[in-house]
Amino acid sequence: MRHTALLTLTALAFLAPAPAPAQAAAPPATYYVDCRAGNDANPGTSPAHPLRTLAKASARTYRPGERVLFQRGTTCTGTFAPKGSGTPGAPIAAGAYGTGTAKPHLEGNGARAAVLLDNAQQWELNDLDVSNTGHATTTARRAGILVRLTDFGTGHHYAVRNVDVHDVNGADFKDPDPSGGILFAAQGAATPTGFDDVTVSGSTVTHVDRTGIGTSSTWGKRPEHPDGPGSRFVPITGLRIENNRVSDTGGDGIVIQNADGALAEHNTVDGFNARSAGYNAGLWAWNSDHVRYQYNEVSHGHGTRDSMAFDIDGGNNGNVYQYNYSHDNEGGFLLVCNGTGMTSADNVVRHNISVNDRNRSAPYGIVSVVCGPTTRTQVYDNTVVTNQSGTAMVSDNGPGNVTFRNNVFVSSAPGGAPFADPRNAYDHNLYRGVGAAPASDHSPVTADPAFTAPAPAGPYDVQLRPGSAALRAGIPIADGVTRDWFGNAVSSPPNIGAYQGPGAAPRYGRYGTGLRAS
Repeated sequence: MRHTALLTLTALAFLAPAPAPAQAAAPPATYYVDCRAGNDANPGTSPAHPLRTLAKASARTYRPGERVLFQRGTTCTGTFAPKGSGTPGAPIAAGAYGTGTAKPHLEGNGARAAVLLDNAQQWELNDLDVSNTGHATTTARRAGILVRLTDFGTGHHYAVRNVDVHDVNGADFKDPDPSGGILFAAQGAATPTGFDDVTVSGSTVTHVDRTGIGTSSTWGKRPEHPDGPGSRFVPITGLRIENNRVSDTGGDGIVIQNADGALAEHNTVDGFNARSAGYNAGLWAWNSDHVRYQYNEVSHGHGTRDSMAFDIDGGNNGNVYQYNYSHDNEGGFLLVCNGTGMTSADNVVRHNISVNDRNRSAPYGIVSVVCGPTTRTQVYDNTVVTNQSGTAMVSDNGPGNVTFRNNVFVSSAPGGAPFADPRNAYDHNLYRGVGAAPASDHSPVTADPAFTAPAPAGPYDVQLRPGSAALRAGIPIADGVTRDWFGNAVSSPPNIGAYQGPGAAPRYGRYGTGLRAS
């Protein structure tokens, strides 16, 4: 009986059907949206049968590697607020399809954002045209593109490339929930939240309120900012803002907040602080460390609250401004302004050029050292030249701890551009048309720098002619920098100012101001 039972079980096992093979997951799909000729009853998985509305395109939870594409030359109204996240190596992408060069236009029509990525990660946005215009408002926050994480943890990999954002008329709100063009906001109070691997590149932002491109966070509390928001500090890491053009912003041009190791390079900010009642700058950071700004051009800041091109502000540590060009800003070239109770230390401003900036509102100047004191701020190897009257060259209303070394300070305006700064340190600078040199500079040069253009109107005009008093007249600075703004090797001993090459031929007339490639 025992053997018979065993044989029976063996036979049953042999006769049982084999388990079905596991079904392979469907490959990532591409969805098409044509807001002019599509139909939401369509599957949307081919250009011949596209979806029609942003609401339908937003209803799906997208899987890693999937794409949603909008028909070129069409306009979609509402908010694109998709669900789902990609995975490393398989991000979700939104972009364009079809013929022609016109990007698909997404108009928010006064919503919180025209494109809203909410608690999602591993997303890429490409080749879109975005606006968000509603009724005039003093209370509604609006954005073109808003990427928002709330009690999410760390969100990874976001890219905004070749996107045009324009005509966003949001209210004049800054933090922690701002209005603006392209925004990344970390929010919440329960789960520490931040971003990693964020790129904004090759995009334009124009006529927006209030911030052009910016980051913000409610996770900013740390020893350097003890009164910061939240219970701890969660920095944005891997942030790159590069090759963008920002113009006509109501407030800030590009502002980086709560970041560590960010890079902002080859951007143009032309026209900022146009409509805001707050304090705004062209390109700056708040509560951020090791940020590098290079090869940027900032111009036409409006007003004097603050309206300077660049700003070392509260909680900035180890940040570097280098190889930038500033011109025609009503608020000046540089602000050094640490927040009350915050730590801002070891920041560097070097190899930059300022042409015809000004600030006529005391206690400000072309360079303003105000607010709380910073520590070990170094400003060297810059050229600052202005033809604007009624402005101080450097002004200080209390704090010190800034050292100015190897800079060219020149004014051609009637009455000059005097120094109103008895507190900071000066060494081996060239002064012309600025009244008395600061008393702390025991090695001043007061001769004509002999620029290559008699009336500098652009960066190439501040090169030095043979025989310039600035040639080889600086003091060496061991910072590892080997090239100047123009690509010349740093001479030894160095020249005073941003130009480090040999004597150059004279230039006459107005010349272009394009930045060289890195």
